[in-house]
Amino acid sequence: MMKEHLMVQEQVKTVWQHMVGVMCLNLTYRKQVKEVLPKLFKRYPNPKAFLRGRTKTQENMLKPLGMWNVRTKRIRKMSEQFLTWDYKEASDLHGIGKYGSDSYKIFYKNEIPDDVQDKELKKYIQRL
Repeated sequence: MMKEHLMVQEQVKTVWQHMVGVMCLNLTYRKQVKEVLPKLFKRYPNPKAFLRGRTKTQENMLKPLGMWNVRTKRIRKMSEQFLTWDYKEASDLHGIGKYGSDSYKIFYKNEIPDDVQDKELKKYIQRL
């Protein structure tokens, strides 16, 4: 597996964790995310656990990524929606943009979107 291209995919076990991972990658470095995700998922392995968690604790865990208050709010909102989501379009979830939608299609629906823009996803697709 291409570790440099699949960093988030190597650290997640569920679709919800994938969504949290791609949200954490927004406007930050992969190295920081790689350090934060295992701790976050150990404490909050699923959306219900995250929603039961204390916001302040979550903000502290996400602090190394920057914008911790915004990230926490977005992940909480996405987690609420995730509980009733139909698994069709990832972009229907709060805070999930083009990268999150494309990566969900690639890794969970086995689809290759026509207009992938992310350079790491493009590299991954080319190696398939």
